[in-house]
Parts: sequence; structure tokens; C-alpha cells
Amino acid sequence: MSEKKSGIDKVLIRDLANILNDTDLTEIEIEQDDLRIRVSRSAPQYVQAPVMAAAAPVAAAPAAIAAPAAAAPAASPRDNKNAVPAPMVGTVYLSPAPGARPFIEVGATVKEGQTLLIIEAMKTMNQIPSPRSGVVKEIIVNDAQPVEYGEALVIVE
Repeated sequence: MSEKKSGIDKVLIRDLANILNDTDLTEIEIEQDDLRIRVSRSAPQYVQAPVMAAAAPVAAAPAAIAAPAAAAPAASPRDNKNAVPAPMVGTVYLSPAPGARPFIEVGATVKEGQTLLIIEAMKTMNQIPSPRSGVVKEIIVNDAQPVEYGEALVIVE
């Protein structure tokens, strides 16, 4: 009979966490016999720095220099109720093969269940279907771009 370990292998978990840090991965999972360990961390949140206005010519009068208008904060594509989220972590491909015509284009009408793009995960190509019929308003991702679970891919209204 095999003996079960009582307790958690903390050294293994630390090693997995170090692998995450060293490789910039967000998740790693291993499975041995009936032991399964998954270590994950949230992806870093990047904030885009505001763009500075170009300097005015030296000859310009101070009154002629207009302050840039305060822009309304742009809504995140992920917050859009019509965004199609990534159902898994992987690499997005917009066409069925390199050099082939893309599955969809902005302005195209799609039907519910129609393939929008594919996500490669663990060497498996997964077709991502449209959750509803509508018009493609925006393709948020680029071809061969890595995506995280829940990341907005396409806007279909």
C-alpha cells in the first residue's frame, strides 16, 4: 500500500512561486499521482502615462497657449457589456492559418455560434464562437497576441 503524505510540501510551492517570478508567468500547475498543485498570481496592472502636450513656440504669447481639455476617462473594453471575453489563457489567432483571411472584420455581421477567432492553449486550437448575433464593432486583440482569462477580445453589438 502507498502511504499518503500528511501535509503540504512548502518547498515545492516556494519553488513553483519562484518559477512564476523568474518566467513572468501568471499561473503554473503540476500534477503527480493524486496530488495537484496550482500556484497563480494576478497579472501586473499597467497604467498608461498621460501624454504631455508639445511645447509652444518661444514667440507665442502666453495667452495663446491653450491648456489641453480634460478628456473623459475611456471605458475599458472589459467593462463593455458587448465584449466577448477570453474563456481561457492562450494565444489569439484571427485567422484559421497564417496568411489566410481573418474569421471576422470590423463592420462584419456575425451570427450566434459563428467562429470569431481561435485561442491556442497547450497546443490545442480552440474556436471561440460569437455569443450573440450582431455587428463586429471592434477587434481589441492583435493576431498572435497572448491573452488572459476574461480579457476582452471583440465587441459584438
